[in-house]
Amino acid sequence: MASASNVMLAIHEKKTTATDLYRPLRLYIASAYSEREAAAADDDLCAVRDLRAAIEQPSLPDASSLEQRRDALLAYARALALVEPRFPISPDRAHVHSLTFTWHDAFKGNKKCALASVHLEKAAVLFNLGAVYSQIALSGDRSTDVGIRTACGAFQSAAGTFAWLKESGVAAKAVAAGATTVDVTPECAGMLEKLMLAQAQECFFEKVIAGGKPPALCSKVARQVGIFYEEAYAPLCAPPLSQHFDKTWVSHVQLKAAQFYADACYRYSLDLHEKEQIAEEIARLKIGMGALADAKKAARGVAAQLLDSVNKLEGNMKTNLERAMKENERVYLMRVPAAGSLGALPAAPLAKPISLAEALDASKERLFSSLVPDGSMKALSKYTEMVDDIIRTQAEKLQQASEITRVRLKEMDLPDSILSLEGNITLPFDLKEDIEAVQISGGPAGLEAELQQLRDLRRVNQELLVQTEELLQKEANEDAQFRTQFGSRWTRPQSSTLTKNIQDRLNLFAANLKKASDSDSLIERGVKENYPLMSILDKRPIESALPSISRPIMSLDGNEDAIVGALKQSLRQLESLGAQRAGLEDMLKEMKRKDDILPKLMAGVGSHDDLFKKEIAKYDPICAEIADNIVAQEQLLLQIQAQNEQFATVFNLEDYKAARERCYKQIAAAVAKYREIKKNINEGLNFYVTLQEAIGKIKQQCSDFIMTRNIQCREMIEDVQRKLAGFNFSSSSHNSMQRNSSVPPDQSSPSPPPRAPHAQPPYAATPGGDSRPGYSQPEPRPAYTQPYPPSYGAPPQQPPYGAPHPGQYHQQPPQQPPPGHDYGQPAYPGWRGPYYNAHQPQPQQPGPYPHPPYNAPGPYPPHQSYYRPQ
Repeated sequence: MASASNVMLAIHEKKTTATDLYRPLRLYIASAYSEREAAAADDDLCAVRDLRAAIEQPSLPDASSLEQRRDALLAYARALALVEPRFPISPDRAHVHSLTFTWHDAFKGNKKCALASVHLEKAAVLFNLGAVYSQIALSGDRSTDVGIRTACGAFQSAAGTFAWLKESGVAAKAVAAGATTVDVTPECAGMLEKLMLAQAQECFFEKVIAGGKPPALCSKVARQVGIFYEEAYAPLCAPPLSQHFDKTWVSHVQLKAAQFYADACYRYSLDLHEKEQIAEEIARLKIGMGALADAKKAARGVAAQLLDSVNKLEGNMKTNLERAMKENERVYLMRVPAAGSLGALPAAPLAKPISLAEALDASKERLFSSLVPDGSMKALSKYTEMVDDIIRTQAEKLQQASEITRVRLKEMDLPDSILSLEGNITLPFDLKEDIEAVQISGGPAGLEAELQQLRDLRRVNQELLVQTEELLQKEANEDAQFRTQFGSRWTRPQSSTLTKNIQDRLNLFAANLKKASDSDSLIERGVKENYPLMSILDKRPIESALPSISRPIMSLDGNEDAIVGALKQSLRQLESLGAQRAGLEDMLKEMKRKDDILPKLMAGVGSHDDLFKKEIAKYDPICAEIADNIVAQEQLLLQIQAQNEQFATVFNLEDYKAARERCYKQIAAAVAKYREIKKNINEGLNFYVTLQEAIGKIKQQCSDFIMTRNIQCREMIEDVQRKLAGFNFSSSSHNSMQRNSSVPPDQSSPSPPPRAPHAQPPYAATPGGDSRPGYSQPEPRPAYTQPYPPSYGAPPQQPPYGAPHPGQYHQQPPQQPPPGHDYGQPAYPGWRGPYYNAHQPQPQQPGPYPHPPYNAPGPYPPHQSYYRPQ
């Protein structure tokens, strides 16, 4: 039931029986998730069990106990918000076994409902929370300012609680789940909300009366009290509440509604009397007294305090009515209007339900945070997609706006034309990069040094070619000399027979050098002819070569500075809008990064769609700013276009643009020509480096060949000398035997054999010469100047193997050649090298090789010039 205190009502709590939440919930976690998850959730399960146990105990009437009770109910309500989405506690989903909640009706204690439904549990807890708020309101002393403020706030919180019970759908879900007690129905929750608002408004009325406020204001506050009571009385007269509440409840609410309607009439009549509107005053007093009389007839069992208050009000109204009627009869003589012709009394609603959304928000609670059902994850995914769609749409708008700005400014040649006017000329980015690359590589001024490298490399290659040819010619001359000296005894092949392929290769190199020299001449001519065109690339900075905008020589009105200033100001505003767009995009991304609604989803407050709508609304302000930014930019671009047209007319931009484009084309042509010449020079350098390496290899091969021929020459000379010495020795022995036949043996004495005639070889050894083989003492190659740095890849110049120096063959004892030794074969198998053609017969070529020029055609394809037409 309810209790009356100072003619107000407080709601008693629903009673419940003890329920163990721990074991059923733990079994569900173990079966639906895992035993490990169940063990991890043990502390949370104990916490929920303790919260349920705390609300099972009856509360004490003192204020501190009521506040503790309120806090316990709020904590358990938040816990239930976290339990609901994770544990399917309902009659038709028996996943959580052996869990039933039992609650008694608050107005008829003999009726109860036992149901396996978390919705019944939530509805009962919210009902008790509203009841405790109403008890807190009545526990204070309303005769004091603190007491009346406390009562007013508590009644509004109670109204908010019952409103939440109805509007959140908790009551409806409880009924749908099978709740049979009337106190948790939406109809009862709505009635209790209006009753609590009526009593909160009544507190305001008491306050304005105590504060001595004007009668008109007091009338408005009183009328709203009556309206709230009327709204509470209406559902009490209709099913299901009409047969559930005690008659005293209905009488109390009905009499309160009449009392405050009459009080509003009474306060309103006081204001009318001050205004001397006696006729309406009489009518209002009669209407209020009639409402009181009707309500008193139906009132049964109401509190005596309420009846005393009603009677007192009725007496005051009767006194004022009599006074007003006398004054009207004697003084005013006004016609009293009919009740139906009067308008409704004005009302001033001051009491409002205090929302419990913040108090019941469980998103910050950590209970069962590790348990996330699939349904919640799907809902979160849906919300994330909604947010991503907003971010993507807004980002596209921002990017499109920035692109529009870039294109429009480029069409208007801004801000380049303003910068040119101020002397800050800029080049297109691609052209600027090309020029920087040219200048880094040396520019046109550096081409002469590279041409000199070509000349030096060409000279080095020519010197190497001549040195190699001289080596071969020298060896051929020596071979011819020995052949003349020894005649038929000199049996080894002629040099020309063995060096045919090498000589052909050298002739080919000489022809290539000639063509390369012609290509170098074409390159040098191209540099000379195109240097005036390319010289613009040597200017630093290159922007100094560009034309600039100049102020008009004659000005009619002298407003050039104003035109430029206005255009620059508009461009600065446009830049600010661009920076604002970048900031807005960052704000969107940051908001998304921090947007975590999973705790709110798991709290289970309201439907997901309502939650999504509320959370998505956070992005609306930024989206509105983006839209405003885009509109402002479009208007500013139109303004800039008009200002730029005026600027172009005053400063003759068309001529400037034409001159600038011509300069751009000249620079582009100079870059292209420079690259073409640079490419030809690089190809020439690569050609000479490669050719130098090839000639160096041929020269080394020639040195090896000459060394081998020298060894053969030494061995053949020794063999010829031995043969000559043997012939002379046999003739001398025959003559000695004839002489010695007449001489006694003891008178004979040994005499040294006569010295055989010995032709001096070309490679005579000096006394004390080195006894090492001839190839161990190479003759240093003639020195020449290195024309390019090592970075160009030129091969290191090793001294070639030369002919042995004089005295090389002394100190070397003669060796007998092996039987069948053929002096016409090479001394070692691999001397021919890569240029020896083993498949072609080696024709005999008498005499030495001719001197340059090398006109003999070779078997190799002709050299292709690396020069490209200029």
